[in-house]
Amino acid sequence: MRVLVIDNYDSFTYNLVQYLGELGAELGPCTPGAAGISLEAARDFPQAGVPTLGVCLGHQSMVEAFGGRTIRGEPIHGKDAEIEHDGKGILRGLDSPLRAGRYHSLVADPDLPAELELSATLGDVVMGVRHRELPAEGVQFHPESVLTPHGKDILRNFLEP
Repeated sequence: MRVLVIDNYDSFTYNLVQYLGELGAELGPCTPGAAGISLEAARDFPQAGVPTLGVCLGHQSMVEAFGGRTIRGEPIHGKDAEIEHDGKGILRGLDSPLRAGRYHSLVADPDLPAELELSATLGDVVMGVRHRELPAEGVQFHPESVLTPHGKDILRNFLEP
């Protein structure tokens, strides 16, 4: 079942969304292309020199904005995983593997466009990308999740390039 959750900035909205997802509800837009201006923002902000961090749908939007594809993956909601990464950019100074929370059913196609480099993986699943020239990185996992113990470090690395 598709569900619309209207976020009125209640501190528990994210918990509600997480629980609905765990119970099998389909939340949010189907694809980055159906997510309003996400594709344009993921392309235009970095091209204007604005440092850009894409998380989950933002990561998928970044991949599509630079010529990649988003494909269906195994639906994962509220699960953690050990993510392997290259230790660069927003992932610098962090142990690899990195425990991170996953909440998604779409993933980036591993056949990435030339502009993007792979920065993190879980087996053959793309969990992070970085633009080779522009200030843009994306992660499929959720740094803000309680399931990502070093999420704040990732955000700090983004703010302090």
